[in-house]
Amino acid sequence: MAGGREELKLLGTWTSPFVIRVKLALSFKDLSYENVEEEDLYHNKSELLLKSNPVHKKVPVLVHNGKLVCESQLIVQYINEAFSTDGPSLLPAEPYQRAVARFWAAYIDDKLFASAFQVGRAKTEEKAEALKQAFAAVETLEAAFKECSKGKPFFGGDSVGYLDIVLGPIVPLAYVGEARFGIKLFDGTRSPLLEAWVERFAMMDAAKAVLPEVDKLIEYSKAKQARAAAVAAAARN
Repeated sequence: MAGGREELKLLGTWTSPFVIRVKLALSFKDLSYENVEEEDLYHNKSELLLKSNPVHKKVPVLVHNGKLVCESQLIVQYINEAFSTDGPSLLPAEPYQRAVARFWAAYIDDKLFASAFQVGRAKTEEKAEALKQAFAAVETLEAAFKECSKGKPFFGGDSVGYLDIVLGPIVPLAYVGEARFGIKLFDGTRSPLLEAWVERFAMMDAAKAVLPEVDKLIEYSKAKQARAAAVAAAARN
């Protein structure tokens, strides 16, 4: 595995969907790496992170033989190119198909993940609007899956590709949303193809090795909500 021959290190935190995205790419490419966990991303960022990503000060950051790569989608693309002989290729070889994949990847972050995060943060009226936007994004991605997969199991066709990796972190978040709040992001009416894709992707060995356990994410989510409530209460006093 390439990680055994070269320095490959990932700075991140286990709950971040963007870090999970990079871990998925590394897993499907069968690359070994050193995982460097940020202990307190919100209040006490490590010196290593601040030095590695001085512009945004965010995870993930990939360190490859001293070279620093930031932003999850760019990291996945870098991994695919830097380790082109390791594991399957994630991006299509044909230029137009590659451009289409990058277009939908941007849509996933700008529309689906953005609205899903807003659902978790917003108050009642704003939450309803964010949920509406999330469902609309899912319906759009359902059509995109049909177009990209051409009747095959994954966005990448017969095997996992770039868009499967980009969307992959939504899988545990969708399960958490259903378990905690009764929100079913993917269902057989609105998105039957994506509902089946979620189950299929979650069962893959390379995904199971990376995706966080839903129970642990729920526990983390509850603890984070409790901390936020305590801080808000203290500010009122």
